[in-house]
Amino acid sequence: MINILKLIIIFTAVIIFFNGKKYDDLVSSRISIKVDVCLEGEDCGKFTPVTSSSQPLAAQAQTSTIQKVELSQGPEHTVKMLNDGEGGQMIFEPAVLKVSVGDTIHFKSVDAAHNSASIEGMIPEGAETWAGQLSQDISVVLNTEGVYVYQCDPHLVMAMVGVIQVGKASNLDEIKQQAASKKSSFMMNSDRLDKYLSQL
Repeated sequence: MINILKLIIIFTAVIIFFNGKKYDDLVSSRISIKVDVCLEGEDCGKFTPVTSSSQPLAAQAQTSTIQKVELSQGPEHTVKMLNDGEGGQMIFEPAVLKVSVGDTIHFKSVDAAHNSASIEGMIPEGAETWAGQLSQDISVVLNTEGVYVYQCDPHLVMAMVGVIQVGKASNLDEIKQQAASKKSSFMMNSDRLDKYLSQL
């Protein structure tokens, strides 16, 4: 009887060991991350092994060409107010627009607790300001040429801002000066506004 009990214990231990191994393998396969690095100018359709370089990867990314935003076609444009988007968290999408004088921008409250409000001192001189209500859509007609920077009031600390160029960027230098001081109110994404302005 003792021999049978020993066999049952050994058999149970073997089953637990191998099932535990399968579980470990399953967990490992689920949490392993496979990453392909694709820098601008490389063929992204196939795997390119990462090799060492004289420049760190962050420096390589910064020296890559910044893609400029093209003029959006049509007289009406939609900007979504999102918790998560292609550009990160707490974001307007698209975050940077180029439009024509007299175009209408429709800010859509896709996710709750966002608004769109122009930032004092960061719109063209003489342009009309706007301030949407939380979780409400707002439409704005932009009749004054220049660069407009706007924000989501409750998420400004997360740099939830956007940029619209209407016609020529006649006030871009002033906007960049204001942006330098505005960044002090960002607790996260402190370089987001600079990145947006560089796309104009």
